[in-house]
Amino acid sequence: MNNKNEIEKLYNEILKKHKEKLEKYNVKMPKLYSKGNYTLNSLVLVFLYYKLGEIVSKQELTDYLRSMGFDINDVQQARHLAQQYGWYILSGTRGDYECKELGIKSGEYMLKTIEEPYPSYKNLKRTESLNCSSFDELKKMYNYRCATCGSKEGEPNFHYPASITRLQQGHKDPGLPLTIDNTIPQCDFCNRASRNYFVFDNKGRVEKIYDPHFVLRSDKEIQIIMMKLLIEANLEEAKKIIKDEGTGL
Repeated sequence: MNNKNEIEKLYNEILKKHKEKLEKYNVKMPKLYSKGNYTLNSLVLVFLYYKLGEIVSKQELTDYLRSMGFDINDVQQARHLAQQYGWYILSGTRGDYECKELGIKSGEYMLKTIEEPYPSYKNLKRTESLNCSSFDELKKMYNYRCATCGSKEGEPNFHYPASITRLQQGHKDPGLPLTIDNTIPQCDFCNRASRNYFVFDNKGRVEKIYDPHFVLRSDKEIQIIMMKLLIEANLEEAKKIIKDEGTGL
């Protein structure tokens, strides 16, 4: 699937459906080209669309991007296309609830449909990033350290000493725009590990869960305990939901 005409044909099919079904949810359509070259996001989306409804491994995506001339090892675009762009891409690593039923394992993806947005995608026009001067000021406030693990920019990472710390713009609340008061500096490891699952406070500590799919990554015993806690805390609402489903309590 390396033919330019085929890629453009598939991309235009996605573009048409995006305008019909997804634009109203502020799902973002990646550009096909940038400075005359294909963009990573567009190629990943086109490849997943080519395999619509099929399981695709991270290695398949990596091999495809390499065949298109990209020197890449860690493909993160499928994850970003779901949580940051809004495309309905299931991830076995993220633990989407459909994955068990569909047999999607860790390191595997599936574009389920291009007619609905990713379920936990928020209908917000989020700012992509702070300008450089604003982020520099923010990093200075944190003494150029990751708010979550404390690793200092330009020095070995605390948890991965073989890697030099690089600070990225992390959302405190992934459901809100990336403004100066909703941003903390995080090293690339902490930013990647959070995967938009959590809401952080100013000190980089987790305040609450943002994406409920995170619970599915816990052990079964923990899931059951959490379910019991939620039912006890919301008993009347739980009764109503169960009654509406016709099962009784």
